[in-house]
Amino acid sequence: MRLTILSRSGAIYTTRRLAETARARGHRVRVVDPLEVELGLGGRPALFHRHRSIPRTDVVLPRIGLSVTQYGLSVVSQFELLGVPALNGAQGIAASRNKMRCLQTLAACGVQVPRTVMASNASKLRDLVKHVGGVPVLVKLLSTGEKGGVMVCETLESLEAALEAILGLGQNILVQQYQRGKRGQDLRALVVGGRVVAALRRRARVGRFARSLARGARFEPAVLEPAQERAALETARIVGLDVCAVDLLDAEEGPLVFEVNSSPGIREAEEACGVDVAAAVIEAAEALDARAPGRGAGAERPARRAP
Repeated sequence: MRLTILSRSGAIYTTRRLAETARARGHRVRVVDPLEVELGLGGRPALFHRHRSIPRTDVVLPRIGLSVTQYGLSVVSQFELLGVPALNGAQGIAASRNKMRCLQTLAACGVQVPRTVMASNASKLRDLVKHVGGVPVLVKLLSTGEKGGVMVCETLESLEAALEAILGLGQNILVQQYQRGKRGQDLRALVVGGRVVAALRRRARVGRFARSLARGARFEPAVLEPAQERAALETARIVGLDVCAVDLLDAEEGPLVFEVNSSPGIREAEEACGVDVAAAVIEAAEALDARAPGRGAGAERPARRAP
């Protein structure tokens, strides 16, 4: 199998593990920065990397960061247009990145989600918190760039700190119920190829904005209850993702899905759970390649320079 991993850097832990694992299984691997890919339309669609045609690719594995979402999605779509199977297609990635729309879709399909409100500015943050039942809450800045962030507010003091930090930024915000689970932590399920390959309990850092809840969090392995596993698998199916992390609240009324991540890091799961997540992802890529019409027939037509 010829595998192309779309990632800003081959040195990133998850990207490096995926590439090493694929090569150890006998596959040819190319790590390509999506921002260095040029797209051609008009006549036959074409893909170039650093001004040269991208050679044959059997499967593309997107690792699209938040800061390059728009361009990265265009690159994934171009591969799909050329008939190259993607382990996470552009549609699923885009669905997961629109946080409110993703929750709306899940709720419409019967997946339980926490009480959530969205607003166009932070001036009414105190009122928004009341709508979801008071602290603790999760405050998210909705942005496709570097200024996005998330903060756990467990007290009114941390809520005031959040308000001070985000006033004037002019970003949409999302406030979610963040009641602690039965054991005081939320859950993260890593779904790969239609199965949960690892599950973690996560104690998030409180009172400071970070790019993700993983920043400064503590992790320990977890065994999901049947309802939690069903919620994670159904979420991945509805959003349309082959590889994702599903974050859940372990609430008394049952598991509540509060976020879906289409490019999750695997380091925490591999270190805390002792699970070879990278191998599971590469196995899913192999299965995708085997299912492709003509076993990657579309990918055998390499991208060529546009006339």
